[in-house]
Amino acid sequence: MDDDCSAIEVHALTRRYGAVQALAGIDLQIARGEVFGLLGRNGSGKTTTVRILTTLTAPTSGHAKVLGLSVHRDAAAIRRRIGATMQEAALDAGMTGREHLLLAAGLWGMSRRDARAQADDLLERFALTETADRQIGTYSGGMQRRLDIATALLSGPAALFLDEPTAGLDPQSRRALWEEIRTLSAEGTTIFLTTQYLEEAEALTSRVAVIDAGKIVAHGSAGELKTRHGRTRLDLRPARTEDLAGVLALLEQVGARERGGVVHVDLDPARAAREITAIAADLRDREIELDSIAVRESSLEEVFVALTGSAIA
Repeated sequence: MDDDCSAIEVHALTRRYGAVQALAGIDLQIARGEVFGLLGRNGSGKTTTVRILTTLTAPTSGHAKVLGLSVHRDAAAIRRRIGATMQEAALDAGMTGREHLLLAAGLWGMSRRDARAQADDLLERFALTETADRQIGTYSGGMQRRLDIATALLSGPAALFLDEPTAGLDPQSRRALWEEIRTLSAEGTTIFLTTQYLEEAEALTSRVAVIDAGKIVAHGSAGELKTRHGRTRLDLRPARTEDLAGVLALLEQVGARERGGVVHVDLDPARAAREITAIAADLRDREIELDSIAVRESSLEEVFVALTGSAIA
């Protein structure tokens, strides 16, 4: 990727907290206007990465640029050009939604007139107009998250960092935020998204990186990750029970197993089509008839677990 087209560049980035290695030399390159997802378990390094890129935390070593600016030398300039929402929304429960936006706009140096216009626009855009003059403490979790993201957009940022923005939200609120992220992307905003919801990553991002124990263990589109790290499962149900042994013997070398009268075999996705064709031909040659045949691709969640392990973090 041409550096001139990059919104975010990360090279050999590390971060230590005493004896804890939060980041162990990661590399990332994200295009302008891209929706990029960073996936990882709790404690994998996602939030540390966001904090470094938003200049809230200094790296121990390595380099990072955001919108062509160095996180080491140009922190103030970066903060003027980005928006960010962290896992915990910075909202005053005693203020109203409108008051919160007007205060934030004033901190950005906007005139009262511009602040009111921008606040009204964002309240409408995020479906908060009817509740704008209620105290934030009475808002639902989804409303508070929408207000938090609206606040991050006050300055018209070129890049937006969203650290697990839909964590804890109900499905309706999550879907509404997805639509807003798609709208922002269509308008040209670069979006750096961290999430543990694999469906969310697949629905919103053009590329993802999987981080585990502070290291990037895989990157690419969701489809590429499933092809490289997933499996294709072939399920075969012989029409005659007595043919089960023959099917298992035929597929023994590729790790076939039987459960409930169905033979399961995992295949390499890159070669699955050819292998399925060959298996079907072998079954015909042996005059083994099938009652059913099904092919299932690995989900992104299954790939994620394969890459990061199944133990609870």
